[in-house]
Amino acid sequence: MKYPEVIPNLIGHQEVVSGSGKTFSNINPCDGSTIGNVTSSNAADVTLAVKKAQAVQKAWAKTAPVVRGRILYEIVDLLSRSKQDLAEMIGMETGKSVAASMGEVNGAIDLARFFAGEGQRLYGKTTVSGVEGKQIYHLREPIGIAGLIISANTPIANIAWKVFPALICGNAAILKASEDAPATAYLFGKIVSQSGLPDGVLSIIQGNGNDAGNPIVDHPAIGVISFTGSTAVGRKIAIAAGNRLARVSLELGGKNPLVVCDDADIDLAVKWILLSGFSNAGQRCAAASRIIIFESIYDLLKSKLIEGASRLKLGVSDTDDLGPLIRVEQVNFIERQITEATGRGAKVLLGGKRSTRTGLARGFYMEPTIVENVLPEDPFSQTELFGPVITLYRVKDLSEAIAISNQSNYGLTSCIHTTDFNTAIHYSRQVEAGLCNINGPTYGSEPHLPFGGVKNSGNGTREPGTEALDVYSNLKTVSYFI
Repeated sequence: MKYPEVIPNLIGHQEVVSGSGKTFSNINPCDGSTIGNVTSSNAADVTLAVKKAQAVQKAWAKTAPVVRGRILYEIVDLLSRSKQDLAEMIGMETGKSVAASMGEVNGAIDLARFFAGEGQRLYGKTTVSGVEGKQIYHLREPIGIAGLIISANTPIANIAWKVFPALICGNAAILKASEDAPATAYLFGKIVSQSGLPDGVLSIIQGNGNDAGNPIVDHPAIGVISFTGSTAVGRKIAIAAGNRLARVSLELGGKNPLVVCDDADIDLAVKWILLSGFSNAGQRCAAASRIIIFESIYDLLKSKLIEGASRLKLGVSDTDDLGPLIRVEQVNFIERQITEATGRGAKVLLGGKRSTRTGLARGFYMEPTIVENVLPEDPFSQTELFGPVITLYRVKDLSEAIAISNQSNYGLTSCIHTTDFNTAIHYSRQVEAGLCNINGPTYGSEPHLPFGGVKNSGNGTREPGTEALDVYSNLKTVSYFI
């Protein structure tokens, strides 16, 4: 798959470079080389996309939802025919294997198909009144223009999570591509432009958060902002958008607990801890980073985790287990956090540093890392690292496991491993998280399931699932008297 010489914006179906004339480099995380250049957008470019959206959004909103769904099905077919190109582009930009990239593409297509089907199910409801002769119903109406800002950890999946529910509700959408996966968003836009989606209903803006993202958040014509990324940035978006009373949906960070009880299937727990902590190089908001272990099995599980993680292979082939981090700055950040934690008494059991292996040293590879002897309240236990690092905690019983699980400013996902049904249900009801899995990983969303967190992991909205329709539509109540 050829990488464009300079990745432009897509204002509707038209390729447009930024009026600033500025570009930035997209860096290959596998070896630190420059893949290509990207147009660097600003407020003027966002304004162009807004004007284009305003010219077509009302007509798109008047298009019957069933017809909107048919057009989204066209996009599904186009994406299906372009799977290989998309997977290759994702691999080129993120360092993922072809198999991992293809899995992500298939997931995005499944989600697109789900929301295309919602064109036939864009339900309102009828209800009763306390007034005799009064009939009431409500219906969904689009908000207008949606501003969508995504991260690069799962670039095509993040695009699909936001674009398709926004479109099926009748909105125009302006997507701010991740600066670390700009060509994936560009390729997605080019594929969409081959469908019957009206020119201007979807635009894709390239650039960094300050220059291109902030103007989307601040623009008075953009009625809803959906953001996936760090809690610090999400908080700033909430304040800025809140000042103009725009709707905001935030899917933010996590410091997710995985509890292993003394009656658990140990080998199964090891399997899911390794996948939850180290797949995608730990670059998941839903990654397991706090492994909470009953003391009677602590030493056994620790040894099995060290043995399993030491066998994990770094690289980009389908036989490798984890690739590079997306940025060298992230590697440096994690190494600093580990150094500071060891200064406070933490013990590194495995890894803890950037890989210096032959063929990997120029890339942004972090060794699979296991740490112990960290207090639950320590900054290391409270900071999202977004890399292949897990920390082990020893607990006496379920009550202590629940307490440590909830001793976090985050509350995105969680998991417990146990063979006792009552224990599992009790934990699932007590843990402060938007998702709880039993005897599995800490990750795992499906198109029809709501996903989101509590505390610093989000603002209470849920995407995807039909709950995402509440993000991208307004409810209008209609009453009439007979």
